Amino acid sequence: MTILAAPHLAYVERVEGRLSSAVGRSGAVSDAGGRTLQSGGKRLRPLLVYLSAPCDRREGDELVAAGCAVELVHMATLVHDDQLDAAPLRRGRPTVWSTDGAAVATATGDHLFARAFAELTGTGSLQAVTVLAESCLALARGEVLQRQQARLVDMPVEQYLERCRLKTGRLFSAATMLGGTLGGLEEAQVDALRRFGESLGLAFQIADDVLDCDGDPDTTGKPLGTDLLDGTMSLPLLLAARRDSQVREVLTRSAAPEDVLPTLARVATSGALEECRAEARRHVTAAEHALGQLDGRVESELLRAALRSAIDRER
Repeated sequence: MTILAAPHLAYVERVEGRLSSAVGRSGAVSDAGGRTLQSGGKRLRPLLVYLSAPCDRREGDELVAAGCAVELVHMATLVHDDQLDAAPLRRGRPTVWSTDGAAVATATGDHLFARAFAELTGTGSLQAVTVLAESCLALARGEVLQRQQARLVDMPVEQYLERCRLKTGRLFSAATMLGGTLGGLEEAQVDALRRFGESLGLAFQIADDVLDCDGDPDTTGKPLGTDLLDGTMSLPLLLAARRDSQVREVLTRSAAPEDVLPTLARVATSGALEECRAEARRHVTAAEHALGQLDGRVESELLRAALRSAIDRER
């Protein structure tokens, strides 16, 4: 990620060390959490915490604790999502569910959630804890919505966006709000960061949905067609189902592995992917508008670079 200068790298390294300590080193749950940590990730959410704080308020441990907490929540959601989706791989590595079973996967996700709040309480900020708690409640609501919306091919796009706002946007906005809150910004500035983070999260999720249809598994770390196989109504599938009766037919039943490549080819030729990319750009524009309302204490250009890196990912 090109936005990583020396101070940013030092911060990410501090977060990485704190994550390792927070996950623990003994017991089945800690071991499983450690493997989840070792599978890597871009650490975009902790970086957003750091970049959302004024430059003169980035020293000390508060932002490190907040960045660690946000990433632990993200890790917990991945473990639980893999269990719910019966996913064998995550970033090219076996998932906790596939190697240790459902009971350990559930406990590992719960452990990571608990550790997140243990880290954040060290900041002494009740407002910070409230921000993260509300985002976790939104995550749970979004997960339930995703299950309820499975194979609903006539679902309005607005319902898809609301799910993405809950499942993805709210944790991104929690990261930016934590940076602004712990960095001492005024309420109006924190709210601008909230809107930036939420729009960034929506653009990120739409880009992720496109990669599930048109990405390189060696780069994304997961096989193509995951959403198709588990019935998740991503935006590309939703739009393609309106234009192609064969895509619609596959989505309304349980897709088989042999359905994946032919169906994704039809999704691509339907024009749905181009429309999704246009929708992602719309949320990028909204995120940039929110950045324009900051007062100059935050490095807006670096946040714009983070925005670009989140959606301009390799196939």
